[in-house]
Amino acid sequence: MEDGKPVWAPHPADGFQLGTIVDIGANSLTIEPLKQGQKVGDHMSCSLMYLNEATLLNNIRVRYSKDKIYTFVANILIAVNPYVDLPKLYAPETIKQYHGRSLGTLPPHVYAIADKAYRDMRVLKMSQSIIVSGESGAGKTENTKFVLRYSSSTRLLWLRLLLIEPVLSGQNTVVGGFVSHYLLEKSRICQQSQEERNYHIFYRLCAGASEDIRTKFHLESPDAFRHLKAGPLKDPLLDDQGDFNRMCGAMKKIGLDDTEKLDLFRVVAGVLHLGNIDFEEAGSTSGGCTIKNQSSQTVEYCAELLGLEESDLRVSLTSRVMLTTAGGAKGTVIKVPLKVEQANNARDALAKAVYSRLFDHVVTRVNQCFPFDSSANFIGVLDIAGFEYFEHNSFEQFCINYCNEKLQQFFNERILKEEQELYQKEGLGVNEVHYVDNQDCIDLVEAKLVGILDILDEENRLPQPSDQHFAETVHNKHKNHFRLTVPRKSKLQVHRNVRDDEGFIVRHFAGAVCYETTKFVEKNNDALHMSLECLVSESKDRFIRDLFENSINAKDSKQKAGKLSFISVGNKFKTQLNILLEKLRSTGSSFIRCIKPNLKMVSHQFEGAQILSQLQCSGMVSVLDLMQGGFPSRAPFHELYNMYKQYMPAKLTRLDPRLFCKALFKALGLNENDYKFGLTRVFFRPGKFKEFDQIMKSDPDHLAELVKKVNQWLICSRWKKVQWCSLLRNKMMYRASACIKMQKTVRMWLCRRKHKPRIDGLVKVRNLKNRMDKFNKVIAGLKEGKQEMSKQIHELDAAINATMVKIKTTVMTRMDIDHEYQALVTRSEQLLTAMQNKKKQEEEKERLKKIQEEMEREKNRREEEEQRRKQEGDDRRLKLSLQAEMDVQLEAEREEEAVRQNILEQERRDRELAMRIAQSEAELIPEESQNDAGLRRGPQVQATKAAAAAGTKKYELSKWKYAELRDAINTSCDIELLAACREEFHRRLKVYHAWKSKNKKRGNDTGNTEQRAPKSVTDYAQANPAPPIPARQHEVAMNRQQRYFRIPFIRPGDQYKDPQNKKKGWWYAHFDGPWIARQMELHPDKQPILLVAGKDDMEMCELSLEETGLTRKRGAEILPRQFEEIWERCGGIQYLRSAIESRQARPTYATAMLQSLLK
Repeated sequence: MEDGKPVWAPHPADGFQLGTIVDIGANSLTIEPLKQGQKVGDHMSCSLMYLNEATLLNNIRVRYSKDKIYTFVANILIAVNPYVDLPKLYAPETIKQYHGRSLGTLPPHVYAIADKAYRDMRVLKMSQSIIVSGESGAGKTENTKFVLRYSSSTRLLWLRLLLIEPVLSGQNTVVGGFVSHYLLEKSRICQQSQEERNYHIFYRLCAGASEDIRTKFHLESPDAFRHLKAGPLKDPLLDDQGDFNRMCGAMKKIGLDDTEKLDLFRVVAGVLHLGNIDFEEAGSTSGGCTIKNQSSQTVEYCAELLGLEESDLRVSLTSRVMLTTAGGAKGTVIKVPLKVEQANNARDALAKAVYSRLFDHVVTRVNQCFPFDSSANFIGVLDIAGFEYFEHNSFEQFCINYCNEKLQQFFNERILKEEQELYQKEGLGVNEVHYVDNQDCIDLVEAKLVGILDILDEENRLPQPSDQHFAETVHNKHKNHFRLTVPRKSKLQVHRNVRDDEGFIVRHFAGAVCYETTKFVEKNNDALHMSLECLVSESKDRFIRDLFENSINAKDSKQKAGKLSFISVGNKFKTQLNILLEKLRSTGSSFIRCIKPNLKMVSHQFEGAQILSQLQCSGMVSVLDLMQGGFPSRAPFHELYNMYKQYMPAKLTRLDPRLFCKALFKALGLNENDYKFGLTRVFFRPGKFKEFDQIMKSDPDHLAELVKKVNQWLICSRWKKVQWCSLLRNKMMYRASACIKMQKTVRMWLCRRKHKPRIDGLVKVRNLKNRMDKFNKVIAGLKEGKQEMSKQIHELDAAINATMVKIKTTVMTRMDIDHEYQALVTRSEQLLTAMQNKKKQEEEKERLKKIQEEMEREKNRREEEEQRRKQEGDDRRLKLSLQAEMDVQLEAEREEEAVRQNILEQERRDRELAMRIAQSEAELIPEESQNDAGLRRGPQVQATKAAAAAGTKKYELSKWKYAELRDAINTSCDIELLAACREEFHRRLKVYHAWKSKNKKRGNDTGNTEQRAPKSVTDYAQANPAPPIPARQHEVAMNRQQRYFRIPFIRPGDQYKDPQNKKKGWWYAHFDGPWIARQMELHPDKQPILLVAGKDDMEMCELSLEETGLTRKRGAEILPRQFEEIWERCGGIQYLRSAIESRQARPTYATAMLQSLLK
């Protein structure tokens, strides 16, 4: 790729444009379009110098501009719809030109495909199929007409085949002289899109019917009928009035008399009038509906045209009849009124049923006009609806696109897959062409049980089927299927508005299509309800009764079988489609791909992007890749021999077919790249078989020259054969001597294979025997069991000797020798292990004996030491006890003396006061002589001592043990006792930590000091000792208010560092009342530290809430939610739970809340 070179560049409107490269970037190319002049197109796309989708599109564009609408891609014909009449292209003289001419000899034409199918049928003795495919409006029906015109054997049959086209407007297949239809789009009768018209017969009848017919059938202009005015009333490319006259002539020529034509027109008019019936809500409480007064005349017309009673028609359209089988007498008839929507559906169902039966009747009458009974072979022409995708797609588009998926798969198999398999089987060495296999899309539709059609049938069998439930089931069954997705993932905004239960998207070979499932269930069951079935079966008109006679019989049999055995429209279509594909696979195939040049369907307008998309979807690009290196024309050797042996002399006809063909090709001097010899046939490049045929059928002089060349080639080939035979003889002799040498080598190898294992086995067993000295050394070191071990060694030595004798005297395989050797090795290892274990046991026994003696000595020493320590302890405790008793006695005496002195001092002061008041000593009362002992025993002194002894404490807990305090805290229900126990417990903690801090070694590093709370908290507690809590405030404190705090935490080791290098953390605390319940430390360089009361008391803060001063710190208190989030994130719940399960956690508010959650 160089600057300035012309290249094809993608274009959004034209598909591809020719341009020159002006700049090459890292990820892009800058291309300037060229101004192209008029170019000459090649009628064979495979003959182009560069074969790709861009050159194919350009070739079709150039030919289309010259009204050359046909192009060949190998043997596949591409037909572009010109949307204009080209009479010279299909003149009778043109038909004569293509009689008996091979593909490529004349310009591409639909007649060439028809002639090829006819010649293949005669030569190969095999039926042929011509498959005409393409989108709607691509010209499939017109090309089918031209194929039928060419294939007709007589003038009369040709006229009849062409005349049936104005009569039939549905989809159909022509097989010899028989017409069968597969899917009539009945929904088009009642509903069309804005761009579509209804079936042609309606417009033709309204435009071309005579005045008598119009009056008799009450016909008006098309815009007066609901079934016609939804779409365009006039098609500029069609002449409805002229087409009506032509259709009447065609009916007459295929055998329909005036009575039958009037019957057809009458039924068509009745269908039109049915669409004009309107309904309204009934005024009664029954909830039904009635026919509007404005539609009374229309109802009368419908009853007249269809031979029905007007009153019965009214009742059947506004109600339906049900037969009960439970809850009443069997067979009881119940009349159910219909709502307006249900009545509209019943009206449309009747119109579609009548038109469908009429269409079936017309097809039957058409088949009766053909002079065709049977034939050994036939040419089938398939004209079926092309791939359809509209803004709103329903059940009909689903079935049509499913059919196109099957046909595309058949195209892939016949053109791509089978072609490549044939190349591989014949050994041509053509490169493989990859294509997209759509089998998964077909399985999505037709797979058993999980296919969309089976899901739809199952929905129809439900008591209350619904389209929403059907769509939901489809999505649930195929959640991760590549081919199916929800509507909201569509590229179009209008489809994104469709809910998941209202539709689904299927990725077809031609693109993704969104199907709206509304009325899917209804359209899958084309049977009328009982009231309408009975109505039409009792029609006064014989023609109407005959139309519904067969369907009524089928209906009766289905009712007997039950609802679960009904035959749905989808399954019926699938069965017909499978039968069609079986026929196609049993015939030879020719393909005509019809292309729609523009969406507006106007002449001389070429939309490149639109056409390129159709070419890609139809598989033409894959065909180009295959044909570029392929050989589309081929012929078996024996057929070429039979075809051309009459031109050769008898001398050459005695050759076998393969040699005969090789001689011809060599003599003609054909380019070896234009053909290839397979195993059973010869393959030609496109158009090269034509050149070969022309040379063979040339003038006699040239033929004589050809025979001379064949003889020369035979002489040269035979001389070369002699040379090759001589070389082959030398080669055989060389191979014989080589075989002798190989025999010698093999014999030597066999001897080595036979005896080498025995030699290797003897070497290994002898090495094992040499290891017996090791056993003797081990036995020498044993003290016990020597005799038993020696006996086992002698047995092992005898077994080794016996094995060596056995190997020498008998022929043993390597496996047997290895087995014997492994048995000896195992036995020797077990024996050696046993001896080593024996020796270890003796050594271990000796060692244990020494250890036991040492332990005895140590035990005696420890007992003596313990006895000495016990004696010293008893002496020390006795001394302390005596000292304590003396201290208590002295303290009691001091207290008594102090009390006595206080009493005496008080009495002295009282006397002095009395003396000041009295005027003389005589007025004083004499003191009674009381000694000190009596005073000390007075009631006031005893009361004072009792009060002094009692103090302010209710409980004396200083003598309680730690276990008793813990059990009281965990189990007691006395609030005051609990408070006193907690206070005593934390007092002891303070004393313990103070003692521990005081007795630390002076040499310890202060950075390693344990820190249970931030330094700010401990400093505050030392500076502001909290007063004791009054006794009456204990009850208030025991309300256990839950408070949470967070303050910065600085390690002691970091307090003297640079402030930037201090590693700060956070200290979290949860206080349950005045005491801490949970504590958390978060440091940046280590895992979080979690502590709970009870399990981690020694590591937690021992200060009360008042002593910490946290309530006075601004911003220290946080919300419970903030604390719990950090606690849960750090794994606090699991930690607290494990403490509770191990019964190490003290009962607090946190434990109670966690236990309630776990319950």
